[in-house]
This record gives sequence, structure tokens and C-alpha cells, in this order.
Amino acid sequence: MKILLVLPAGENVRVTRERPDVPKRKMLRFSVLPLTMVAALTPPKHQVRIVDENVEPLDCGMDADVVGVTLMTALAPRAYEIARRFRERGKIVVGGGYHPTLCPEEAMRHFDAVVIGDAEGAWPQVLEDIEAGRLQKSYRGCPSHDGSFLPSPLPRLDLLAGKSRHYVTIHAVQTGRGCQHSCRYCSVTAFHHNRHKNRPLRDVLAELRAIPRDFIFVDDNIIADREYARELFQAMIPIRKRWVGQCPVEIAGDAELLRLASESGCCGFFIGLETVSEKNLAVMDKSFNNSMRYSEYLATIRRAGIGIVAGVIVGMDNDDPGVFENMLAFLRKAKIDAVQLNILTPLPGTPLFADMERAGRIRDRDWSHYDFRHVVFRPALMTADELQAGADWVYSRFYSLDQIFLRFVRNMLAFRWMPALLGLKLGMTYRYDNMRENIRGWNPLKSRRAGIMKGGWNAYDIAQD
Repeated sequence: MKILLVLPAGENVRVTRERPDVPKRKMLRFSVLPLTMVAALTPPKHQVRIVDENVEPLDCGMDADVVGVTLMTALAPRAYEIARRFRERGKIVVGGGYHPTLCPEEAMRHFDAVVIGDAEGAWPQVLEDIEAGRLQKSYRGCPSHDGSFLPSPLPRLDLLAGKSRHYVTIHAVQTGRGCQHSCRYCSVTAFHHNRHKNRPLRDVLAELRAIPRDFIFVDDNIIADREYARELFQAMIPIRKRWVGQCPVEIAGDAELLRLASESGCCGFFIGLETVSEKNLAVMDKSFNNSMRYSEYLATIRRAGIGIVAGVIVGMDNDDPGVFENMLAFLRKAKIDAVQLNILTPLPGTPLFADMERAGRIRDRDWSHYDFRHVVFRPALMTADELQAGADWVYSRFYSLDQIFLRFVRNMLAFRWMPALLGLKLGMTYRYDNMRENIRGWNPLKSRRAGIMKGGWNAYDIAQD
């Protein structure tokens, strides 16, 4: 069979025949690991092609017997459109990924079949059933009994040949999946049912030896199993790689683990700080993040020669209009190299979504707005417009040209050159995105102050519809 695997893209970044130029945001693209893994699980008798709409147009008239589509919530409308167009031509379309797993009944209305959970143990069965004419409506990945990965081949990176220039790297390595924490907003926790599983260390090291020097670990928490991480980093030192990954800020409290990460070639960490409010962390079941020690921990990580991309969230229930000034001040004082600022988004399937739905606070059910850049719920201590404007204001101010170059010069003096260069490239990429989307915003607290000076709060009534 001819199998087409598709990664949909949002309207503002999608490459089409009418808009053939690929947006200059390669620093935010790294491989297409879910689809290259699905391709690797496909029996070799089948022909496989991958189309990532972020870098090439999708032709819905192309020759394919089976179409597989992976999707997050914000891409559901586009994924459903793709499914409709192929199904109208009599093609079999299978959906998988986070949104179909967390909203299977909805997804089943749009796809011929849905894979719930991991593809291992499910995708080969899907193809076998298609050939036998007995396709079921849903399939579940088979969990391993010992909590480790099911055996799987290496990703089919050959299918990205000719497109690799559009990615910061196509070499994305995974050592584990899932997370043992229970953050209420997190779809990773919901998808993996609060569990984490390791891939055999020997398999990881064999893959690392076979790829170029620079790569990315795509684990949601590279130190979820600290003993495993210690063994991994120690074994990587003589391999002499350079890598970036994601981990919690608490790595700074483990001096040996942090040292090993640095010596193994770590140049940067994405760290989910989320908020500096202890109350917000408690409400979101993330009190293991000790915000009182953020400054100390972040300085420790930087002294290890590791750059920091901070993930932060605005719009939690203890955030008022002053959160934006406070967040911007914190990011600058903590010398954060780059920031991914998210508006709180209650993703379907998470406890946060259930909480807000019960309270009647969901105000927008257009899944395309669930991209962490739109307000889809009723905030507690500000208006939706204030939350949107404040988030945009922080983004535009943090990625102003003068601040980007100030951080670069500071990092060149304090770091190895690679973290400094990564920070510069990320900064320019986020600035490029902001300019493309005309993100500016305004400071809600300043507007509130002006409102008081002009005669009261009435113009800033925070009651919501």
C-alpha cells in the first residue's frame, strides 16, 4: 500500500501552493519524530511518504491508499479538514496523537480509525486490518509490562531527505516518555496517565553514536529517572556530543547530575517555570517547583554553562493585571535567555479543562485557538482582553531588538559561545514570529492606573460574559 503520513500546520505558518515560501522559523522546528517513528513501525512492503505542512504544501489529490494524521488540539480543525478531503476520494484516514487520544469520540467522527496512545503495538495492527478488510474504529497501543518502551526501530529520517534544511535538526532522540507529576494543565500527564517509562539505555547510546554531534533530546523530562539520567550523561561524555533538552529547574539542586549534564555536552535546557506565584503552583499541583529558589537555581544552571529557555504561563487564577510587569522584571533579573510565554490553556482531557467546564468558564470552543496564544476561558482577576494584551506585551517587550542583543553580548561574556548563539537565534526567531503576527499588546496595569486617574474602575470592570 501507499501510505501518506501528515503533520498539519496552523493557518499562519502553513505552506501552500499559493504561499510556497517556508516561514523563517527553523529554530522552532526539530524533526517530525512521531511520524518518523510511525514510518519506522510500518512494514517495509509498504511505501511511505511524510508531508509536514510547516515546510511543504499538502496535495490532497496525491496518490495514497492510507493517510495517517497526527495532531495536537490546536491542529484538530485542519486535521479534520484533511481527513474529509481524502475520505471524499475514498481513502482510508487514520488519526493519532494527543487530541485523538484525549478526545477519541470526537476524533472517531472524522477519521476511519483512531490510534489511542502510543503507536507501538497499534499501527502495524491497523495496517494488517486494512489489508484484511476488517478495520476497527479504534486501536490502543500495547503498554509494556515492565514500564519500559516496547521495542521499536530507529526513526525513518531518510524520509526527511531534501527537507532537513528547514529544521534546526532532524536528529531528535527520546530516552523516555511521560511524566510522573500531576500538573493539572498538562496533556502529557493525561496522555501517559501519570506514568514515565524508560527506553533501554543501550539503545539510546547506539542511536547517539550513529547521529551527528548536535541533536535534541525530546523527552518531556530528561531527568525523570535520575539514576538513569546519571548513567546516560556519564556514558555520553566520551561520545562528545552537543545537545539541548527539557528538564525541571530542580536539577540545580543535584550538583552531580547538573555537572554530568554539562560535561555530556548540554548547551541549553527548556525549563517549565510556569509562574513565580506559590499559590498558582499549588493550585496547579506543581508545588515541587519551589519558586522561592528560582533565582538561586537558575544562576546555578547558568554557571554550569547551560542556557535557559523558560516556559511561563500567565492567566492563572491568582494572576491579576500586575502579573505582566512582574513577569517581565523576573525574566530580566533572572537572565533568562529565551522565553516561551503561554496563555493558560485548558486542553481537553486535562483536569484543568474539567475544572473550568464544570465552572462554566470555557468561553471559546474553537480548537484552533487552543494554541497557548489565545484566551479561551474567563480569567479570575482580569478581563480576557487584558490577559491577551498583557501576554502579547510581555512577548513583544522581551523580544525587542535591543534586549535580544543585550542578552547575546552578556552571554558571550559569561558562557561558552554555543549557548549564546542559540539564545540569539531563538530570540530573532521569536521576534520574527511577533512581527509576522503583529504581536504588540499593552500593559493592563498601566491602563488600570490611567483609569483610576481618570475617575475610577468602571471602565475596567472585570465582570465577564
